[in-house]
Amino acid sequence: MSNQSIGLDQRLYDYLLSATLRETDLLAQLRYETAAHAQARMQISPEQGQFMALLVQLIGAKKTLEIGVFTGYSALVVAQALPEDGQVIACDVSEEYTAIALSYWQKANVAHKIDLRIAPALDTLDGLIAAGESGTFDFAFVDADKSNYDNYYERALQLIRPGGLIAVDNTLWYGRVADPDVQDNRTKRIRALNEKVQGDKRVNMSLVPIGDGLLLAVKNN
Repeated sequence: MSNQSIGLDQRLYDYLLSATLRETDLLAQLRYETAAHAQARMQISPEQGQFMALLVQLIGAKKTLEIGVFTGYSALVVAQALPEDGQVIACDVSEEYTAIALSYWQKANVAHKIDLRIAPALDTLDGLIAAGESGTFDFAFVDADKSNYDNYYERALQLIRPGGLIAVDNTLWYGRVADPDVQDNRTKRIRALNEKVQGDKRVNMSLVPIGDGLLLAVKNN
């Protein structure tokens, strides 16, 4: 939920993009269209998208999970990084926002890789667990309502395989997590998850200051 990495001045950020970004024209077009959206702050940054695609390739992912789709940039970069028989199960509640996503997935010829589920994400995740899909996913990206971050983390941890990776967005939360005077519910939920994952022996973890903070957790065997 940050359209560029926090903590960088504009000159350094512009250099980062010019020197390292490999964004396709279609991804750029989606990003520019989303920038004009009333909820544009929900768009991930392009350098974060590229980093996530690299992570997916590094772990050899084929089956992935996305919790929170918005206009589809993150699902698109992941789908493009997957092999032809790869799959993204994408969870969202908004048909309006995801209509934009669907159009770009089709233009990019990856729509066949993305299974969009319009329903409360916890219902979809619990349905996957009930269907016996625990331990079958390689990667999960969490970028949805902060009040359920702990619930999403626990479901994702159950669904991914040992050695699989969970990436949780907005875990630096515009710097608010470091301000003890900020005590709203969303900030407290994000702080609580960061603290929980730091001490969670089920995973190895790192919080990467890219975008608005990306918490990475690899499930132990």
